[in-house]
Amino acid sequence: ITASHNPPEWNGFKAFSRKGCIYGKDMEKVKQIAKEVDSERLGKKRGKLRSYKKIIQEYMDFVANKIEIERKLKVVADTANGTCGLVAPTLFTRLGCKILTLNQNPDGTFPAHLPEPKEETLGELKREVVKNKADFGVGYDGDGDRAVFVDEKGNVIPGDLTLLIFAKDVLQKSEGAKIVYELSCSMAVEEYVKELGGIPIVERVGHTFIMDRMIEENALFGGEKSSHFYFSECYGVDDAIFAGLRMAEILSKSSEKLSEIVDSLPKYPSIYEKNFECPDNLKFAAIEKLRSRFKNYGLTILDMDGVKLLDKDGWVLLRPSNTEPIIRVSAEAKTEEKLKELYGFAKKELNHVLKGD
Repeated sequence: ITASHNPPEWNGFKAFSRKGCIYGKDMEKVKQIAKEVDSERLGKKRGKLRSYKKIIQEYMDFVANKIEIERKLKVVADTANGTCGLVAPTLFTRLGCKILTLNQNPDGTFPAHLPEPKEETLGELKREVVKNKADFGVGYDGDGDRAVFVDEKGNVIPGDLTLLIFAKDVLQKSEGAKIVYELSCSMAVEEYVKELGGIPIVERVGHTFIMDRMIEENALFGGEKSSHFYFSECYGVDDAIFAGLRMAEILSKSSEKLSEIVDSLPKYPSIYEKNFECPDNLKFAAIEKLRSRFKNYGLTILDMDGVKLLDKDGWVLLRPSNTEPIIRVSAEAKTEEKLKELYGFAKKELNHVLKGD
């Protein structure tokens, strides 16, 4: 039962069928069925409710058998009063790390900060990493499917750069492996994966799309800019605790510090994400209007998810949020000037559409 990174007043649950996660059109069918249910005329109860109390121990054994940490590391984790506080400290300690855990006790009111790991919420984590001279820090979201990393200098690492660290580790072990990433990631992802001999595969934003594509392609790793990381060893699930431990494994086998590894990665000027408020019943129509405008201008676009305007020296992506009444805008370019130009154009066009021009 989770509303992921949303504020405490939100709630929900993830639904799965035998084929995997239910989303999109299938979820709309479930919604329609629910609307038609007459609560005064419910049938007999069906099925059984079972409690299985060994699942956490079995999970920890499963993960511990897949991670090998070669030297003792000092780690700071912010579990954000979410589910990771139940497991992460025990696993890091079991595998030989010294760990300081912030906001460990699960509390659905999230008293420390919103359960979304990002620059604005990870101030305490950044300070504690530097203060304790830790090798790295990791911030989790409320339901443990996002892991945002902080280097030993207290810098938050963008998700698509972390993706490259994990992809390199995978490709060093399995030459020619397929790596799935989503279309808001840096241009550097495709370039770097190819350079390392891997096969980059682009997909829509969202864990259901990445997971399905990984299964379809038999990919070994997948990642998103929002710091969801998917490992084939975990059945393609975006397991943030596993991601944190895999990072510890990588660093324990390297002579480089995390900041040095990040500095060696290719990167371009970018705008990670700007949010523009738009009602749920209008946001998809707004994207359709933008798509038509861009086509009428004769521009090159990719419309896999929202609308992505492509330029030889950069791109800008406008996409409706799957969970909130907003349209997100991301951009990247080879120069700051081109970045400013692309983002400015997209912002101007979006504002025209939102005003009904």
